[in-house]
Amino acid sequence: MTTVDNALILESAISLLLLLIQVPATAILFSRLLKGPRRLPPIEPQQPTPELLGRVSVVVPTLNEALRISPLLAGLSQQSYEIREIIVVDSKSSDGTPDLVKARQQKDPRFRVITDDPLPSGWVGRPWALHNGFLYSSEASQWFLGLDADIQPHPGLVAGLVKTAKAQGYDLVSLSPQFILKYPGECWLQPALLMTLLYRFDPAGINTEQPERVMANGQCFLCRRSVLAAVGGYSSASASFCDDVTLARKIAAQGYKVGFLDGAKVLKVRMYEGAMETWKEWGRSLDLKDATSRSQLWGDLWLLTSVQGLPLLIILTFLLISPPQTRLIALPTPLLLLVGLNLFLMVIRFAMLIAIAPSYDRKSAKGSWLFWLSPLADPLAVLRIFLSAFHTPREWRGRKYSAEL
Repeated sequence: MTTVDNALILESAISLLLLLIQVPATAILFSRLLKGPRRLPPIEPQQPTPELLGRVSVVVPTLNEALRISPLLAGLSQQSYEIREIIVVDSKSSDGTPDLVKARQQKDPRFRVITDDPLPSGWVGRPWALHNGFLYSSEASQWFLGLDADIQPHPGLVAGLVKTAKAQGYDLVSLSPQFILKYPGECWLQPALLMTLLYRFDPAGINTEQPERVMANGQCFLCRRSVLAAVGGYSSASASFCDDVTLARKIAAQGYKVGFLDGAKVLKVRMYEGAMETWKEWGRSLDLKDATSRSQLWGDLWLLTSVQGLPLLIILTFLLISPPQTRLIALPTPLLLLVGLNLFLMVIRFAMLIAIAPSYDRKSAKGSWLFWLSPLADPLAVLRIFLSAFHTPREWRGRKYSAEL
């Protein structure tokens, strides 16, 4: 047997192994993507109607948000009478965040600032602040709406959100935003990180029947107040760095209807400044390990590796290592199938850019064209999920946490 024969046998064996890993994952991915045409349309901004009067309590957790909270405060002031109160729960900011809220309060009495109690053992800062806000909110409100300080709401956000929740019978509904991009690195990296979520879960607007696969986004998180009271507020997500998903799955497991919808028309967000901050801050929570069983986590890592992390690497390896004449003739069947499968996955990945383009505001972004090359960042994005999956944060937004969390 010649050296060439041995090489072909080895290539075939490796190809078969990779096909065994990738084919089932591709089938799962395809089954999720095929649900896309059945999803609910994006939420539209709406005008409030009299039955919504004073139905919503808004709670915003803050910690040193002075540089980015102003668009939120202005946007909330433009919401109408459906909002009863806007409670900003500040965790002893040192940058003047409470002063900005108090200045807004002079013009809009719905605003008020409270300072949460010292962080108890076993709690992460964000759910603790939201829990305090819930406890301080009016029992006369029917809905609790948690909003992050970095969002930019459309004037018709709250009315549209509540009306949609009532029309669809949701007890809890959260929205995916439109992301504002500014710098070249994040235009390239951020969509690849977002794709790790889109590949693992049903599309926004699909009612997921399995509670353990429910998706949620705490940036805009609307829940019936009675439901939140029934589950003890945020106590069931006290130690979670992805409290939104943890709480949503807890609520779904108790039989309540939970939805995750497209909010790109009513909600914008400027999350992080540049690629490095996006990699560090967003990347360490995207694994969702605090809301996921160990077996599900490993299953998600397998899926992401198979359909997002490997395709580009396999195609590049084939092009760099395989001799030109071998590329044209005498390809072993397993290798031919492997190359074909991964080319197919790359086509799907680039096509997904067209689908997610409305979820991005790139009008003022430098190097916005790099968005269309974000599939080239996929191996890095999957690596980031692996790094996060096996590391518990010890510091978040200036707070330090013990190893007990």
